[in-house]
Amino acid sequence: MSHYRRPVSPNEWLYLAGERAMPPLAIQLVVEGEGDLQPETLTQAVRVASAACPGARLARHGRTWVDTGREPPVTFTGQWSDHLSTPLRRACEVVVTEGAVLFRVSHTVMDGRGVLAWVADVFRALRGEPPLGAASVLTDYGLVERLGAPGRRPRASVGWRSPLAGPAGLQQWARRTVDGHHPGLVAKLAVAVAGFTGAGRSRFMVPVDLRRHDPALRSTANLSLPLFLTAGPRDGWQTLHEQILRGLAERHEVTGGLAERVAYRMPLGLLSGFLRMTRSQFLCSAILSHLGRVDLAEFSGGGFRASTVFSLPTHAPLAPLSIVATAPPGRTELTVAHHGAPDRAEELLDAVEAALSPHRHWAGNDTRRDVPADTLTSLFARRVAADPDAVALIGPAGEVSYAELDRRADAVAHALHQRGVGRGAVVGLLADRTVEAVAGLFGVLKAGAAYLPLDPSHPDARIERLLSDAGAPLCLAGRRHAGRAGGDHLILEDLPTTGAPPAADLNTPGDLAYVIYTSGSTGQPKGVQVEHGSLVNYVTWATELYRVGTRTRFALFTSLAFDLTGTAILLPLLAGGSVALVSGEVTHESLPEMLDRSGANALKLTPAHLDLIVRLRLSPTGFTVLVVGGEQLRSTVAAAAQRVFGPECRIVNEYGPTEATIGCVTHVFDAGRDTGAAVPIGRPVANTAVHLLNADGRFVAPGETGEIHLAGRQLARGYRGRPDLDGERFRRLADGTRVYRTGDLARMSGGVLEYLGRADGQLQIRGHRIEPAEIETAIETHPGVDRAVVVARTGHAHADRLLCAYVLGAGTAGRDIRRHLSERLPAYMIPSAVVVVDDLPRTVNGKIDLDSLPDPFADRDAPTGPPRARDDLEEHLSKIWARILRVDHALIGPDSDFHALGGDSLSMLEMLAAVAAELPGAATGDALAVPVIRNPTLAAVSAAIRNATNVTTSPST
Repeated sequence: MSHYRRPVSPNEWLYLAGERAMPPLAIQLVVEGEGDLQPETLTQAVRVASAACPGARLARHGRTWVDTGREPPVTFTGQWSDHLSTPLRRACEVVVTEGAVLFRVSHTVMDGRGVLAWVADVFRALRGEPPLGAASVLTDYGLVERLGAPGRRPRASVGWRSPLAGPAGLQQWARRTVDGHHPGLVAKLAVAVAGFTGAGRSRFMVPVDLRRHDPALRSTANLSLPLFLTAGPRDGWQTLHEQILRGLAERHEVTGGLAERVAYRMPLGLLSGFLRMTRSQFLCSAILSHLGRVDLAEFSGGGFRASTVFSLPTHAPLAPLSIVATAPPGRTELTVAHHGAPDRAEELLDAVEAALSPHRHWAGNDTRRDVPADTLTSLFARRVAADPDAVALIGPAGEVSYAELDRRADAVAHALHQRGVGRGAVVGLLADRTVEAVAGLFGVLKAGAAYLPLDPSHPDARIERLLSDAGAPLCLAGRRHAGRAGGDHLILEDLPTTGAPPAADLNTPGDLAYVIYTSGSTGQPKGVQVEHGSLVNYVTWATELYRVGTRTRFALFTSLAFDLTGTAILLPLLAGGSVALVSGEVTHESLPEMLDRSGANALKLTPAHLDLIVRLRLSPTGFTVLVVGGEQLRSTVAAAAQRVFGPECRIVNEYGPTEATIGCVTHVFDAGRDTGAAVPIGRPVANTAVHLLNADGRFVAPGETGEIHLAGRQLARGYRGRPDLDGERFRRLADGTRVYRTGDLARMSGGVLEYLGRADGQLQIRGHRIEPAEIETAIETHPGVDRAVVVARTGHAHADRLLCAYVLGAGTAGRDIRRHLSERLPAYMIPSAVVVVDDLPRTVNGKIDLDSLPDPFADRDAPTGPPRARDDLEEHLSKIWARILRVDHALIGPDSDFHALGGDSLSMLEMLAAVAAELPGAATGDALAVPVIRNPTLAAVSAAIRNATNVTTSPST
């Protein structure tokens, strides 16, 4: 047994009398979460923590508290709420229920901060960490005397009544969770309560933690004294907040206490009787407490992970109403202890929530719409039955009807079932844009499985890693890619096209449809799991908004692994339309052919592709809709595209991360209205909501910047095998709404959302979401690299953002790094410029100073010496480069690199188109594109042109 002894303080004497008048006078802290706590483990943790915080083991002897040496009892039972009104057996006790731990502490021995200190030590012990302990015997008036605070006039007389109408009775509790952390919270609570009463002024008691005067003090005892403020229904919270700040600055909380000292001289029985007689006459209208921010990691351990922490207070003898707040990450927990009608308590909390979150609701989120409980396979079966002979696919292999596509898909499903692949499995799909690929996609779905689209342009190592990470037992591969996936696979072209029995529809709306991988902030890509129900919701509204019907034909020219492909395949094929399959890579030759001769009248594309069409001066006709997504759409690009495609073609800006199923916020471009720098992303679609929250988790006002949080039916199930990422990105709002935290910033302006960029380090390049950490990790696997940093820089060519890597290490060269990355990453993740540096500059707080890193494009115009004489071809080619990349052609030498000058894949297509148009006899297509892409220097490009064409050259004079 320890030697811990201390006198009962005047406040504690008052609480002891109150406990006799109206038990239990307890602070009851609830830690909710997940995980099982073993009785023996928790009991031992309570024993260790209570030895370090002996205030948890007290018993009273007269006017002295004495440490009994006995830890608080631990009880495992049903519902923690069943214990709130039961008398305490000891000064402290612990109740464990499913999903929560309730710590019950008599207010006679601890205040709220003291309880938090003891409970945090319990969880430290559960984690195997030494407790911090709180063994000081100092209490409130002991600290006041040590501070030498002077006395002052007595406090105002009692007489304040309850703001909640209703007869006094047993104490009741109500709870509300509000999104965000709120500055001036106590003042805002006071204003809301004063306004709720509707008349007159209200008086509030605000407990102040005296530990603020001695931050090193470790005591669980009552170390809180009150600050008083008054408020009327018309007072602003700023006025009350000034009252609080002024009172704290002048130390008002330590300059009173006359009433408590008088009460301390009264016997407990007499004081208790006095409190019973004055139960309807109180010191104040309400007591408002704020326990501050709570780190949930401090209240987790022993296999238990906390999800929230809140306190159920009581000050029954002093006030009719008590509100206490805690602030776990991203939210504020409010609990009310009161005597009165429960309905009125809920009305009060409604008023409080409305005051704290005035921008919680906006008309744009009123998107509720009934959507049938269909699946992709049931919708497809309906289209096949409606018109089996209609054209579904058209491409190099000719026309394919709905009936034939359905038979091919059944054959794939049958082959998968024979391999034991069925419902719940994930199947890889490694194929080009072919009939077999589309049949494979629907065949996987018909088998009840989910497809994992893989990009054939990605390195083999990455493809194998994604298959392994997704747990795919089998991969469907096009013959051209046979063997690249490793492991078990089926060749799509070798599967029968007829003869398989019709596949039964095994899917439900909650089953997975596909898993698509995106770049990962941890250095590893992450698989987004999207369900049938989410895709059906997307298809339902998008079909209507984009006016997709039997005459609609989307051109499919992007990789199946890019989720915008879902628009080009699913919308037409589930509406009776068709898909034009574009084979091979998009080039300056295939792009015009796709636009003019494929019969397509609808496109899903990125702003970069749209800009390229404009820059190539193409003249497509007959298009009815362009769905643009993947990155910011500039108004100048949209306006130019409108002129190119004509006034009858609707341009729709579609916003949506993969985690929210392709697209979920849209805006139809209007050249006369959308004249800002960027086209708005618009308003949420059916069954979708957009919430803009600031860094503290509060809803922002119109015109203010907030991070986009998406809610609704289109949210993905989560990440494949990554519960850590699920918890970080998929969250719950205070009302339980599941949201995806996008990392994108936006503001509300004129009733529509305007996209403002990223809140984190994620980059958007050419419609791809890129996490720099994944590229940095790949670079650092190079044996000559010590450290790498990847950022986006703006090139001169059409203000495009380009990836740039800064590498610290000896014996490395930019070209070696790019070759190294080409074996590990997709092409869109390979930096345009790699700069070897001697040091990485840092800010004063030790972070990489990105602004101080050299811009590889800033000094590209500076000559490094007179270039050698260029022949006619090189001269002409340098002028083409200069025009496209906006650099001085006189400074472009033979070793100048197209990428290092600010070029990228799309501007390279523009360059190749210019070569074909301006150099008679120049070969086009892959004969020129492939060698140019591999080595894009002026000399190498010139050599490739000579080797592949009939162009002749002579030295320039």
